Amino acid sequence: MNPTDWRTYLVTQASLAAGRSSAQIVAAAIDGGVDVVQLREKDTAARSRYELGLELRELTRAADVALVVNDRVDLALAIDADGVHLGQTDLPVAVARDLLPADAVVGCSASTVAEATRAEADGADYLGVGAVYGTTSKAVDESKDGIGLERLEAVAEAVSIPVVAIGGITAENARPVVEAGAAGVAVISEITAADDPAAATRTLRRAVTVD
Repeated sequence: MNPTDWRTYLVTQASLAAGRSSAQIVAAAIDGGVDVVQLREKDTAARSRYELGLELRELTRAADVALVVNDRVDLALAIDADGVHLGQTDLPVAVARDLLPADAVVGCSASTVAEATRAEADGADYLGVGAVYGTTSKAVDESKDGIGLERLEAVAEAVSIPVVAIGGITAENARPVVEAGAAGVAVISEITAADDPAAATRTLRRAVTVD
């Protein structure tokens, strides 16, 4: 699994799925060509996340789509995910790297150049950078919400690992994000809340595919 090739990245959140399950959304996104899925579902119990993770692992493995787990190294190991995505208050990247298999992918959230370069030095394989345009999907410190394209570009230029942009990204505003240096974009509601998640994924993929 090579994060350099990740153009479209879905983060799951059942509360935005309009009554559909996260597994249904992921299956549709896979049909639409999504490259990677992150199991998030922070508001659900660990057992529920584990059971959903097993279901998503089956779906993603059959389609050769990467599956990473938000925050939880233990859950990533339990469901044989391809890796984890860590925030600034989670386990350090270097610790996760020691706990996970050698071929596991470790991503890290960053909103500043300092955070990004530290994560790269600690062994991160890719960065989730944002919130670029702001976010309503989770509580974010004001200094990290709506960081803008200029800071995204500064982060992308400061590191050699792929940058996946996140935060308020839609098919309409995704192209400038890629032009600022992001390898791809991560979204929640753009796919999850869409009437047709497969079509939304295809549209987003076209928007971030630079000729």
